[in-house]
Amino acid sequence: MTLQIGFLVFPQVQQLDLTGPHEVLASVPGTATHLIWKTREPVVSSNGLALTPTTTYDECPPLDVICIPGGSGVTPLLQDAETIAFVQKQAAGARYITSVCTGSLLLGAAGLLRGRRATTHWAFHSLLEPLGAIPTQGRVVRDGNLMTGGGVTAGIDFGLTLAAELAGLQEAYAIQLELEYAPAPPFNAGDPETAPREVLELMKQRSAPGFAARSRAIEEIARARDAR
Repeated sequence: MTLQIGFLVFPQVQQLDLTGPHEVLASVPGTATHLIWKTREPVVSSNGLALTPTTTYDECPPLDVICIPGGSGVTPLLQDAETIAFVQKQAAGARYITSVCTGSLLLGAAGLLRGRRATTHWAFHSLLEPLGAIPTQGRVVRDGNLMTGGGVTAGIDFGLTLAAELAGLQEAYAIQLELEYAPAPPFNAGDPETAPREVLELMKQRSAPGFAARSRAIEEIARARDAR
C-alpha cells in the first residue's frame, strides 16, 4: 500500500524546511508525496522560490505522514481557522505527525503538542511551552508518533530518521549515501553554543520582529484556550 506523505506549503515558507525532508522522503520506496495548500496556485517562499501545490485542503487524501515546515509564513497560520482545522483532521488519522523548524508552532496552535516533547528553531524555542509542549533540545525529537525537527537543515536529519522508521535502516542509509549527506561545514557557527557571541546577538536582533509577532499570536491562542 502506498504511503501518503503530505507537506504543507504556504506563502513565505522556508523552502529548505520543505525541500530537505521532501528530497529524503520522496526517495522512500512506495511513497507518494503531496504539497498541500488552500489552492493550487503557486506560492513564493521566504527567499523567492516559487513552489506549486499539488493538492488542496479539500482534495488531499488521508495522510500517513503530515509534515509542517516553518518560515515567516507560519505566523499568520497560527490563527488561521481553515489551516488549523485541516491539520487537526489529518493528524487524527496519521501514523506520524511531524514538523520542521517553526512548523512545530503550528502543530502547537492546533493543540497537538500538549504534554509532549517537541523542538523548533533555537530562536523560537521559548514559544513551545505556552503552547503546552515540553520544550526539548535536539536536531530531531520524538514523542510517540510526534516527530519534530529543529531549525531548517535539521529537516534532512528528521527526514532520514523518519525514513528509517518507514523503510528500515538499510534504506535510510542508502538514501543518505545517494544524497552524499555527510555534513562537514566550513564554520562552527551553526549552533547558539558555538557561534561567536556577536553573531548570536546579530541573529537575535534579526529574529526579534518575528519572535514578537509569533509571541503575540501565541498569547492570544493561550488566552482563548484558558477561557474555554
